Amino acid sequence: MDPSANPALETHSPASGPRIAPEDRVPMGQKIAYGIGMLGNQMFPAALGVFMVVLVEGLGFPPLLWGVLFFAPRLLDALTDPFMGFITDNTRSRWGRRRPWIFVGAIVTGLSYVFMWQLYETNSLAFNFTYFLIGSMAFYVGITVFSTPYVAMGYEMSRDFHERTRVMAVAQWIGQWAWVIVPWFWPLMYDPELFQSPAAAARELAVWVGLGCMGLALVPAIFVKSEPTTSAEHLRELNRQNLGENATALWKGFGEAFRCAPFRRLCGATFLVFNAFNVVAAFSFFIIVYHMFGGDAGAAGNWTAWFGTGSALATTFLVIPIITFMSERLGKRRTFLISQAISLIGYGLFWFTFQPGRPLLMLVPLPLFSFGIGGLFTLMTSMTADVCDLDELNTGERREGTFAAIYWWMVKFGLAFAGALSGLILGLVGFTPDAASQPEGAVTGLRIAYSLIPASGALLAIWIMSGYDISEARAHEIRAQLEERRGVRA
Repeated sequence: MDPSANPALETHSPASGPRIAPEDRVPMGQKIAYGIGMLGNQMFPAALGVFMVVLVEGLGFPPLLWGVLFFAPRLLDALTDPFMGFITDNTRSRWGRRRPWIFVGAIVTGLSYVFMWQLYETNSLAFNFTYFLIGSMAFYVGITVFSTPYVAMGYEMSRDFHERTRVMAVAQWIGQWAWVIVPWFWPLMYDPELFQSPAAAARELAVWVGLGCMGLALVPAIFVKSEPTTSAEHLRELNRQNLGENATALWKGFGEAFRCAPFRRLCGATFLVFNAFNVVAAFSFFIIVYHMFGGDAGAAGNWTAWFGTGSALATTFLVIPIITFMSERLGKRRTFLISQAISLIGYGLFWFTFQPGRPLLMLVPLPLFSFGIGGLFTLMTSMTADVCDLDELNTGERREGTFAAIYWWMVKFGLAFAGALSGLILGLVGFTPDAASQPEGAVTGLRIAYSLIPASGALLAIWIMSGYDISEARAHEIRAQLEERRGVRA
């Protein structure tokens, strides 16, 4: 029996496959350079999650408008991803297919982040809404131009089954420091001795965040090695004359990618886990402030920071090393299933550990909860790289950019959906922005959603990934077939 035909028969030992060839090893310096880009890539959404609360708490945006500002720019971002994936897959340059776009995208994203947070309380609500919407549209276009080729760059850094996981583990480890740092923006922004108001804090901190993250995002564009593609014969011509032909090829490529069953499972599971969590992510601030500290954001400030930092530290020093270790011994699929099962315990415990007067207790579930999100992208990005090999076997094309675009299209479309649903839930439970206290039942509704929604997403993801069938044995088989087809090592 072929062990790759049954996901239950995954190869467990790293010694079971061929040793890593020298050309498949990625030097630690290259892994770190790529990972620094991940820090910028994660700092932007991490900071945005904190800053977005200012729209409600500092500028008086109604929950439904807040939801619109979550939804509309992210929808644009998701819609532009397919085009960016095709463009980066077919870019000819002396710096390779990815680096020029990463460079441009980093600059656009950093500058637009600074621009969009220059909001003043003296402006009308309509003006601030329109200004922020335009700025965030530019920001998310920049994110697409940066992140699609950046993610694709990671997929193609190694062809080895386990080295791919190590590349992603280093990148995620470095990127997690964003979530260690950013929660401390809470006490800074609500400290009256530092800033006149949360909106003033957002205006000033946005300059540091935007320019700092721009510098981090430029690192892989400058330092990660890429082969020149100026004379590559297999790339399509990106010009006006070939517009119709390229459009046909783009949609054909997307259709072929969506027909790949393992890839559909990766996208579906990521959509459920990541975006179910993001529906309720901002609720932690409201629960801590209103349930545990009676509406005093100043008193709650340090604890909201410790909550976010505790989760990030657990992911950095506990989850990612354990996930990497487990993946090499149990297989990627089984490691994913176990990590999500552990996270379910953490989601459930939050109902019991958010207790007024006992803030330390809310930190107890964090190591368990962190397995859900913390292990997600380390495993999923590594598995997507394996899927790119399967796609080449089936189609004869290398389309890391296309797969990166589709994968992150699912993530970003889900974020748009999650943002809209967040605003809807706030409205349904009766949450009142800037109120000293909340109506009866409002915070209880947020607490129920905080545990129930991400737990439901994790359970559905476990069900979807139970049928994922690219084991280590199958991945080695695919690679051997590709090498035989080329007549050289992959």
